[in-house]
Amino acid sequence: MEQKLKKLSARKQKRLGRGYGSGKGGHTSGRGQKGQKSRGKINVIFEGLKVKKSFIKRLPLRRGKGRFKPGTKSLIVKLGYLNLLPQDSVVDIETLAKAGIVDLNDAKKFGVKILGDGKLEKKLIIKLPISKSAALEVAKVGGKVETPVKEK
Repeated sequence: MEQKLKKLSARKQKRLGRGYGSGKGGHTSGRGQKGQKSRGKINVIFEGLKVKKSFIKRLPLRRGKGRFKPGTKSLIVKLGYLNLLPQDSVVDIETLAKAGIVDLNDAKKFGVKILGDGKLEKKLIIKLPISKSAALEVAKVGGKVETPVKEK
């Protein structure tokens, strides 16, 4: 019984800058001659000589260290998801996590806000930030909002 080996379609990538014996070594190691790309590390936002329409120029001007970090926004919970909770329960981060609506670690890190999308059918006591439209829906059903209402 003969065993056949699988055909390999992809070859290993040649490691650059490891001498002549590597098959792609030697003087410039496939990086060209001069310039920023031929030397050590390249910044993530490096674009060569593009200046007029570069990605950085298209971003709004922000100064300082956190310029390229994403802004942190709170997690959004639609009002319709709160129907998974039992009647007259207190809505906070822990109860939402137990019901599987949000992840506990993410909710503690970013915060949670309830927005008025969907229909609420149960009386609930809400202790989280909530939009005006969602607060009106909760009041219609007969529930309570115990946090100040914030704009969207």
